[in-house]
Amino acid sequence: MTATTPVSASLATGDPVAAVAVPEAIPVEASRGYWGSVLRRLARDPVAMAAAFVILAIVLAAIFAPLIAPMDPFKGSMVRRLRHVGDATYWLGSDELGRDMLTRLLYAGRLSLFMGVLPVVIAFFVGSALGILAGYAGGWVNTLIMRVVDVFFAFPSVLLAIALSGALGAGILNSIVSLTVVFVPQITRVAESVTVQIRNRDYVEAARVSGAHPFTVVRVQVLGNVLGPVFVYATSLISVSMILASGLSFLGLGVKPPEPEWGLMLNTLRTAIYVNPLVAALPGVMIFLTSISFNLLSDGLRSAMEVRQ
Repeated sequence: MTATTPVSASLATGDPVAAVAVPEAIPVEASRGYWGSVLRRLARDPVAMAAAFVILAIVLAAIFAPLIAPMDPFKGSMVRRLRHVGDATYWLGSDELGRDMLTRLLYAGRLSLFMGVLPVVIAFFVGSALGILAGYAGGWVNTLIMRVVDVFFAFPSVLLAIALSGALGAGILNSIVSLTVVFVPQITRVAESVTVQIRNRDYVEAARVSGAHPFTVVRVQVLGNVLGPVFVYATSLISVSMILASGLSFLGLGVKPPEPEWGLMLNTLRTAIYVNPLVAALPGVMIFLTSISFNLLSDGLRSAMEVRQ
């Protein structure tokens, strides 16, 4: 079994970058066995598996919302507004316009998951490419990329997302662009840190000395060892992304009414918190449940990668 070394970085905003396990030296022919062992250890982690089950259930419920939702998410009735949880017709109550909360929550999961996951996925590819380039090339290339990244770290993530969304205007696309810009520097920093460590390993030096093209060295020897730790770190950002996306919608900078989205539903239901607090809290419960599940799954992945001989 290969040993791993934890890598951590500190953001300029003061938010710590989670420690990520970096393989000490995984030969190309043994990498499949290493990742297979990681998956086996992950499968033996009950907390991570429970979190994965919750995420899977939420994703499936969002995908098949048209099949399992009991009502139309946009159809309301003013005479049936703010029904309580457990109502014979509205199982999870109704909102301020008399729309079924269960239906709205199921459909809202689509936009909330989309806006929470897509920016991290885009940032993963862009940030990994920039970080690997900066870490492997070094010199002025590293200085140029990392100094630009440092500029974004001068702003807290929340304020940067709000400022970008406010400048671009409200809307789903603009929110995704804003969140992607927020996460690219963070992933770039982690990818660069891991690549710098991998670059000086013996097997990378041997590949370079043998005359292999730099692109081949990066593709064969570096890429596989860098993307794993960066992927684990990126999964921890999904929970942050979902909270920021919901926050933008809550402030009116994300999804626009009448589209169902958990953050927007919190905003529209805030005036009903004294009349029907349980119904008003349901979107927040969904945000919390999804975010904490992604965090627990990310912790499980990180623990599974921390293999010591």
